Amino acid sequence: MAADGNPEQLAKLLGGLSPELAQNVFTHASWTDKRAESYERLAFLGDSVLSLAITSHMFPRLDPDRFGAGQLTKIRAQTVSGRSCRVVAERLGVPDRLRAAAPPSAAGTVEALIATERVLASVIEAVIGACYLTFGYEPVAAAVVEAFAPELDEALEHPVDFKSALQEQLARRGAVVSYVVTSETGPPHDRTFTVSARLSDDEIGAGTGRSKKDAEQAAAQAALDGLANERAASVPPSNLHA
Repeated sequence: MAADGNPEQLAKLLGGLSPELAQNVFTHASWTDKRAESYERLAFLGDSVLSLAITSHMFPRLDPDRFGAGQLTKIRAQTVSGRSCRVVAERLGVPDRLRAAAPPSAAGTVEALIATERVLASVIEAVIGACYLTFGYEPVAAAVVEAFAPELDEALEHPVDFKSALQEQLARRGAVVSYVVTSETGPPHDRTFTVSARLSDDEIGAGTGRSKKDAEQAAAQAALDGLANERAASVPPSNLHA
């Protein structure tokens, strides 16, 4: 792994994509009449590849006596969070690639899009998804681990309590978050919980987990990502959907 997180391998894979696939990676849905030509489907795929690559890297390397399933879930969530993806996207030069790919009609909104965490995170996931389709899992997984190395190290050395971080931000507004279990699925020995983070009756984030605590952390993380997007956005929400 590159100590500084320089995504050299991922950059090389990106450079080897077909022109058509590379164009999809850097096309926002609002820039085309056909959503299938945007990065959305590739981001859906890349999200899963990213999660598997980090999980497969962590699992055999972390002491099972110290890192149980709950701890692994939190470390992975922090490593692949929207904030982490945004940093990796910036290291990979995604903002400049988006500027270059933007059509003239998007000139007034492109900078706001580039400043949006959700957009940059989605594009880096699309990069991973496109590279997976082209080169297969093994080279992409190695490139992902290299690119996200500093984020994984940070998650191991300074784990974030997303619930505490969210409440700290909301306290500045005089607001208090509550968590509501909205669904439970699976057999009793293997339950999956879905939790909604709410301000009064308004949902600000949702997450799933194998325990209520893990689902609450995931919901708090989603809420933090949403708050970050709110701060960054300066164009109408209809133009900012990732």
